[in-house]
Amino acid sequence: MNIVLLPNLTKQDAELHTSRISQKLLELGAKIWMHQPMESTFQGNPITFWPDFFAMLQSCDAVIAIGGDGTIIHAAKHAAHAGKPILGVNVGRLGFVAGLETNELELLELLVSGEYTVDHRMMISAAVERPEGLVTYDALNEAVISRGSLSRILDFQVSLNKDTICRYRADGLILSTPTGSTAYSLSAGGPVVDPSMECMILTPICPHSLLTRPVVFSASSLISAKADSGSEIYLTLDGATSIRIENGESICFSKSPLSVQLIQLHHKGFYQVVNEKLTERRN
Repeated sequence: MNIVLLPNLTKQDAELHTSRISQKLLELGAKIWMHQPMESTFQGNPITFWPDFFAMLQSCDAVIAIGGDGTIIHAAKHAAHAGKPILGVNVGRLGFVAGLETNELELLELLVSGEYTVDHRMMISAAVERPEGLVTYDALNEAVISRGSLSRILDFQVSLNKDTICRYRADGLILSTPTGSTAYSLSAGGPVVDPSMECMILTPICPHSLLTRPVVFSASSLISAKADSGSEIYLTLDGATSIRIENGESICFSKSPLSVQLIQLHHKGFYQVVNEKLTERRN
C-alpha cells in the first residue's frame, strides 16, 4: 500500500508524530511517499520523495494529513481532486474532521489491511465572475462573505434558484456544509447537522434583527448572495483562501461535483465525537 504523508510541520510535535506514523506504517509493510520539500527534514528514512505533488497524489492509495482541522481540510481538497481517501491525524486542538488521535496509532493496522470505512463528505462550490471569466472555488467547511477593515454592517440580498427570498443586515453570511456545521457556523448560532446529510446551511453573522434565523437548503439548491456596502467585501473559503468581491457583485453557491472521502478507523458515532470535542472546547 502506497501512502502519502502530508504533515504541517508548523504544529507543535508534528515532526515527531510524523516520524512515529511513518515508522508504524513501515512496520506494517506500507510504502511511504512525501513531497520533495520534506526530504531535508526526513532524510535518512526509507521514504520515497516525489518532485511532482499532484502526480504523487494521483498514484497513491491513500493520504494521511497530520495537523489540525485547517491542515486536514486543505489536504482533503487535494485528495478530493485526485479521488483518493484521506485520514486526518489530529495534532491540533479540536480536530473535528480528524479520524485518529496521536495516542491511537495502533489503529493504522486497519488502514493497511483495508479494514476501514469511508465517509463521503459533500463540498460546496462558490462561483464568482472575474475579469477572466467565471471562477469556481470549492470548500469543505464553509464559504464566508464578510466586510474588510471597516466596521460597517452589510446589506445582503439572497436568492434561491434565481428568486429573491430574503434580505439580511449583518456583519456577514456563512454558507456551510454539514461538515462545516460544527465550525464557524456553530459559533454564529447555526445548527449542528449530521455530516452524512447533504444540504447547505445559511447562517448570518451578528444579524441586525431579532427575528433572523439560520436556514437549511437542499443540496440541489442554487443560492446567490450579494452585498451592498461602501466598504471592502471578501469571500473566504475554509478560513484560508480570500477573494476580494466588488460592491454589488453576486456569488453563486451550489453543491460541488467533488466530495471528500474521509477514512474512519473506529466506530465512534458523529454525536459522540461532537460531545467529546465540545467538552474539550469548554475545558
